[in-house]
Amino acid sequence: MPFSSGLVHAYLFNDQKGHALTEAEIAGWQPEQGLLWLHLDYTNEEVQHWLSHEAGIESVVADALTATETRPRCTPFNNGLLLLLRGINLNPNADPDDMVSIRLWVEKHRIISTRKRQLQSIQDLLGQINNHQAPSTAGEFIADLTDNLTWRMRETMEGYEETLADLEERVLNGEHDGIKTDLSALRRQIITLRRYLAPQRDALARLHTEKFSGLSDSERLQVRETTDRLIRYLEDLDAMRERAVVIQEELFGQLSELGNQRVYLLSMITAVFLPLGFLTGLLGINVGGMPGAENPNAFWWVIGGLFGSAVVFTLLLRRKKWL
Repeated sequence: MPFSSGLVHAYLFNDQKGHALTEAEIAGWQPEQGLLWLHLDYTNEEVQHWLSHEAGIESVVADALTATETRPRCTPFNNGLLLLLRGINLNPNADPDDMVSIRLWVEKHRIISTRKRQLQSIQDLLGQINNHQAPSTAGEFIADLTDNLTWRMRETMEGYEETLADLEERVLNGEHDGIKTDLSALRRQIITLRRYLAPQRDALARLHTEKFSGLSDSERLQVRETTDRLIRYLEDLDAMRERAVVIQEELFGQLSELGNQRVYLLSMITAVFLPLGFLTGLLGINVGGMPGAENPNAFWWVIGGLFGSAVVFTLLLRRKKWL
């Protein structure tokens, strides 16, 4: 088999059972045997060569299956369907918004999927196969995979909701340390996630409306339900993005008010000591005739007068409710 080093999984589906295939069985597969699923690593050079020259697919499809960067889309062809999707990155030490791409070429009796990184939704599908709940048709495979991809987003969405609620509570409690950094990181994650989910919504919407013979009416209904769930997630993301903006405005408002309070306090202190500064400056002029210059107690009388003046100015400001 020319692409054995890039083969991740190979299964033959029949009667809700999945049989793992050997290299010889893959080479000898015939459509009447059942639905063939080949899951490949598109970074492998042998896989790229096989897709381009030996897989029997159009060059534009082969390019899409091996492209470095893709956006979710659904494109029907005469003999099949090209489906590019994204899933939440649940790999260890990975950011959920760094979504994993999976590309599928779907024919009536054969499915070719490619990926670079492991996708948890594929592991879910393998679990179904091991439990004798394997898809029997290409349409059922698509419906199950898109359902797994969308359900896997729920935990991430709930995590964003909890983080946002925690940030909101901290801001309302007057905590400011680290809020701006955490809020900016959350907004960036929400924006990145939405950037991929919006075209994926359109791809799934087109999938259940296209006249693709591989999808039965029940499978189209399942894809439609998956699309509706994805739309709700997008609406939740929009709501969270707006809440994050409101929290940020509240944070900036509190910081601005705190700064104004400090400036106001300094202004009141200046208002109290400005007259005292004028008096001390006046008494400090070096000319003859200064009263009390010869009196040894004059200094203490001046100190007492200045202190009394400060008290009077302070009481006057408090009476006017300026302080």
